[in-house]
Amino acid sequence: MKRYLKNIIESQESRAGYLFDIFIQVLIVLSLISFSIETISGLGESSKKFLQMFELVSIIIFTTEYLLRIYVSDKKLSYIFSFYGIIDFIAIAPFYLSRAIDLRSLRVVRLLRILRLFKLFRFNDSLLLLQKAFIIVKREMIIFSFIAMILLYISSVGIYFFENPVQPEEFSSIFACMWWAVSTMTTVGYGDIVPITVGGKIFTSFISFIGIGVVSIPTALLASSLTQLIKIDKDDLE
Repeated sequence: MKRYLKNIIESQESRAGYLFDIFIQVLIVLSLISFSIETISGLGESSKKFLQMFELVSIIIFTTEYLLRIYVSDKKLSYIFSFYGIIDFIAIAPFYLSRAIDLRSLRVVRLLRILRLFKLFRFNDSLLLLQKAFIIVKREMIIFSFIAMILLYISSVGIYFFENPVQPEEFSSIFACMWWAVSTMTTVGYGDIVPITVGGKIFTSFISFIGIGVVSIPTALLASSLTQLIKIDKDDLE
């Protein structure tokens, strides 16, 4: 029995396993659509009840899937604390937590339902390829993220000393300046907080140029690893 269930849950080679994967993928997409529909104002009571019932059915299925994956896993703890194990748990946790946590915290807890999207990584070859690409450049990404955080802090400190004396409300603290630093380094530039001093404008120009590298380098690393993986897959097919 365990071997039969494992063949269905963990393998796409059998027809039953393939249909099971398709079913879970469709359910994930429908549950995310349901989550989005819930945010529409003015829904009728019948629609709300239907969405609640659908969420209940989805939770039962996702919970059963999670428990079955633990059951058929040869290394149960390894699965529970793996990436997919954690995502599978988070996919059902908000439902149970919402019944134990005060309703004022319910919106935050329910927001975790969006992480069900990551369950699709298990079933989609393209998403799996993207995941592998991230793993390949994981070390470089960690190093670059650390450097980006340092640059973010330096930018916040710099603009604070340039603009705080003349705009104490907008640039009230280094922490408040981090919003400006993020929007400037990512080259978004919302324009809600802008420097007016000569030094601040010059400093912003430098930060904007640095921001181009902040955005482009991780993209280049990921694109390079994806290209390598796609080439390997093509060679295997040939």
